[in-house]
Amino acid sequence: MNPLNPLNPLYLDYHATTPVDPRVLADMLPFFSERFGNPHSKQHAWGWDARDAVDKARAQVAALLNASANEIVFTSGASESNNLAIKGVADALAARGNHVVTLATEHKSVLDVCRGLGVRGIDVTVLGVDAGGLVDLNALKRALTPRTILVSVMSANNEIGTLQPIGEIAAIAHAAGALFHTDAAQAAGKIPIDVRALEIDLLSMTAHKFYGPKGSGALFIRRTRPRLNLAAQIAGGGQENGIRSGTLNVPGIVGLGRAAEICRLEMAEETPRLAALRDRLLDGLRTRVGDVRVNGSMTHRLPHNLHVSFDDVEGEALLMALGDLAVSTGSACASGSQAPSHVLEAIGAVGPQAGASIRFGLGRTTTAEEVDFAAERVASVVASLRRRTVSSA
Repeated sequence: MNPLNPLNPLYLDYHATTPVDPRVLADMLPFFSERFGNPHSKQHAWGWDARDAVDKARAQVAALLNASANEIVFTSGASESNNLAIKGVADALAARGNHVVTLATEHKSVLDVCRGLGVRGIDVTVLGVDAGGLVDLNALKRALTPRTILVSVMSANNEIGTLQPIGEIAAIAHAAGALFHTDAAQAAGKIPIDVRALEIDLLSMTAHKFYGPKGSGALFIRRTRPRLNLAAQIAGGGQENGIRSGTLNVPGIVGLGRAAEICRLEMAEETPRLAALRDRLLDGLRTRVGDVRVNGSMTHRLPHNLHVSFDDVEGEALLMALGDLAVSTGSACASGSQAPSHVLEAIGAVGPQAGASIRFGLGRTTTAEEVDFAAERVASVVASLRRRTVSSA
């Protein structure tokens, strides 16, 4: 059992989701009951109050990205934002081109959308990455054609934490006359993102990855140089300037805005703290286990991410033995119904000898004591499973 909290496993899966910050929840609660107006009701004070709350949140999200408030469209999360961005561009620019470029390590909400575009007759190029998870910029340049309308590359990988050179990728896309979209679900609120400096055209984000509520997200859509128009994917009442119809989730939007504001104000202090804990965890594993393989670049990496593999350990056995740690685990090779990670496949970290992998996601409440406990616990389990493998050989 976890000695730090015997009632629950130690939570180190902050890539999957995060708890709602108490300050965020406090701001949200009145909008479930006391201030329940519809922001689209323009005839009375209840609607005006809700509208003002939405406007405030829009400005808070924009400030996190160095965007303008009118460039923020509220959605249900990053998956919807990715769908709206990619499909919206494909539909809006169909007369100009029919080619989209993305990476093999993207989230399924990007890869599956691109696969659907292929069924519609749109050419999709899926570029590989190197062993660290980084795209080859020269390969990207070669992939672009006069018919390329969009390049979609995530800011930070959700599994191995690799940070792509977003500014350089955007510049390459623009030089070819294409737009640039980034899925920033894992990066927003964790590392600084300046959509102006990086020349990002479209950016997807979701609140529950940075201590906001689930079911609330946003899509940044550039409105200048020139104005970027997308084809709407949800028709109805014409909300969000006609780009995304539907009554707005006011409590969720308020939570998204407050969570974004907290991250903007506290990121400079929190980022180095998490990076230090991440390095402490890796040092602890290497001291206790020895042969630990890090998946993804350590130089270009999210501060709170550590993804490691252990030889001669089976993934499902490791998962079952780590019941007191809430982490993301999985085998790098298919076993039974467990499919290999497409990200690990892309970086070449798969195969019969690939062993088991763990993704650690550290968070706002993670302490040095918890990191030390996790390192000791994983080392103990790995050693036990290896002894079992040797004895049964």
